[in-house]
Amino acid sequence: MSEAPQDLPLTGYVEQLSGRPGDILEFKVSSRLASPFNARLVRSISADPNPEGPGIVEEDASDFFPPRSFTSVHQPFFAGSYGVATTEISASAGASLAFSALLYPTQSCAHTQTLVGCGDIDLCIDATGSACIQAGQVIISTNTPLKLRQWYRIEGRLERGVLSISHHRVGRQAGDPSHAQTPCEAFDVQGTPTVGAHMRDGRAVQHFNGKIEKPSISADGVTLCAWDFGRDIQKTTVPAETGPDLTLVNFPTRAVTSADWDGAEMNWTHRPEHYAAIHFHQDDIYDFGWNTDFTLTIPDDMPSGIYVLRLDCEGHQEAIPFFVCPPLGQRKADLCVLVSTFTYSIYGNHARPDYHPSWQDRITDWNAYPHNPAEHPHYGLSTYNYHTDGSGICHGSHRRPLFNLRPGYITFGATPCSGLRHFPADSHLISWLHAKGIDYDLVTDQDLHAYGHTAIAGYKALTTGSHPEYHTAESLNALRDYRDNGGHLAYLGGNGFYWRIAIHSENDSLLEIRRAEDGIRAWAAEPGEYYNAFDGTYGGLWRRNGRAPQDLVGVGFAAQGEFFGDPYRRVTRDPDFDWVFEGVDGDIIGDFGFSGNGAAGFELDHMDVRIGTPDNAVLLARSVTRADGFMLVPEEQLTHLTNLTGGSESEAKHADMIYCSYPGGGSVFATGSITFCGSLPWNGYDNNVSRILENVIAHALKE
Repeated sequence: MSEAPQDLPLTGYVEQLSGRPGDILEFKVSSRLASPFNARLVRSISADPNPEGPGIVEEDASDFFPPRSFTSVHQPFFAGSYGVATTEISASAGASLAFSALLYPTQSCAHTQTLVGCGDIDLCIDATGSACIQAGQVIISTNTPLKLRQWYRIEGRLERGVLSISHHRVGRQAGDPSHAQTPCEAFDVQGTPTVGAHMRDGRAVQHFNGKIEKPSISADGVTLCAWDFGRDIQKTTVPAETGPDLTLVNFPTRAVTSADWDGAEMNWTHRPEHYAAIHFHQDDIYDFGWNTDFTLTIPDDMPSGIYVLRLDCEGHQEAIPFFVCPPLGQRKADLCVLVSTFTYSIYGNHARPDYHPSWQDRITDWNAYPHNPAEHPHYGLSTYNYHTDGSGICHGSHRRPLFNLRPGYITFGATPCSGLRHFPADSHLISWLHAKGIDYDLVTDQDLHAYGHTAIAGYKALTTGSHPEYHTAESLNALRDYRDNGGHLAYLGGNGFYWRIAIHSENDSLLEIRRAEDGIRAWAAEPGEYYNAFDGTYGGLWRRNGRAPQDLVGVGFAAQGEFFGDPYRRVTRDPDFDWVFEGVDGDIIGDFGFSGNGAAGFELDHMDVRIGTPDNAVLLARSVTRADGFMLVPEEQLTHLTNLTGGSESEAKHADMIYCSYPGGGSVFATGSITFCGSLPWNGYDNNVSRILENVIAHALKE
């Protein structure tokens, strides 16, 4: 991808999405402007640009980072994954050369796609989709387009003045051979081998889309370099069978089925020889690797919270959020707010299929964040999108500009509400805490993964935001241990604790998701590719891994609709729980809100004692869910007539607001709805949803 004019005039990211006092945060900025850019620090209170609500609310934080200017430098970025050898190889002119590989093409392109290259010789697929080899200016092709999603063996040779290319299909549909040759002068081999792309003037071009297996280069029958992609699948370096090792760039997908895979084994750790391929994509890009423009060392007296580095230059603006946590084990408040950075990264740059340019009218009117990933796909899309070859994107990272991780970003531009999700939507809770004068600390799910229960031990209460969807085993264990050691956990969202992810051992910003078998899925993982490459664990739903959300918080995902909300109706009349509804008149709760215009909407969670809801769980309120507004999630449905709960489909499609206690003295309050927090700021934070949460938090903090 070229350094195109479509690169934003001013954008950036922070290398470390969160930190504690003493940590150094590195900010990476690209500016195509002539003037220096200005940087100033603010604390984010509300990130909702809706003028009918609190609006964007920020406090000056220049005491911790005085405003300053920096030289504008355009920092390019280049998509496309490939492998490059760690050293050069060589063979003298006149040697009999052979370049070979197994391949599984997944996309026809108007450009040449390199399989294996070195110096002036390139084994590739041409623009017609045919196997070809190029030696200097001489090119020979089979002129027989390869079928997509079929395994082939390709070999190109230069020997005795003849350049030749051949291919044949392998596997269950073996055959279909083709061969071509042409005279060619002798060439020597001198250079650094590449796999999946060709190096030109120090830059990778001609990226291949598809799987490659067993690439090799030989001279006079002696192998100069060869790699088994079934080795060190968890790493970004492939050790060589012969010759130099291969460094993988831009994180191509590993743990994918190879030519010998026959369905006998689904777990790559058991038979890596069946997973000895790598899937390369021309649009792979996850860590831009930009140079650092400036740093911020978090001061000891900087309060825990959400902060934003605001940049401006020649009328262009950018905003880079980050999260300040207290020193590990040194809480500054009784309440902890869990920031779902895993979910933010997994959704990072989600280009929604329903995006329409007309949304820019609202964005302009509200002075909202102007950029949308649907209009800038070359910045890399999210794991809710597809690669250009139609395969699902399974890697996510925050080490690049993420448009939807910005104050004022609008996810749904045509709804009669604020239309927010994730980071901006979670600010409804943050602004509520400030409006109510409730002190809090922030902790990220990355902290839970790295430090476990230690990161949150001692807090009287811990609350999630609107959508804590993605977790590792370690982050779930930390929350479970917090609850079972007397902690009071408030789950204020829906569709939480749903998907299992893995973190790369060599880059802790890089996350992996395999969308296996069940669930509301943006795409479906290929058969045999359900196990994470990063750690060898079974991917997909936590429910399929034996840890349904009900086992942690009493409710789990049941139904999804469009971005609208309905109210709850109070259910319990047990006087032991009147404290939850103190100050609340009537039974209808939350028939308003800035997210979907109702407190119970979009994605709904319900109780299920068969998969973990405690027997003592009390149903406080249940959504008054509109008819035909929601679909049952696939993991709940058995046939067109039956579902796992045993009742009718309509009986399963609701949000359950519950309270349950646990043997260690801990408790869970769960709302079962993504849109719950969007009702908190309504009417200046004076409403029945706000009052219920205030009652719940006060009850937990006085324990």
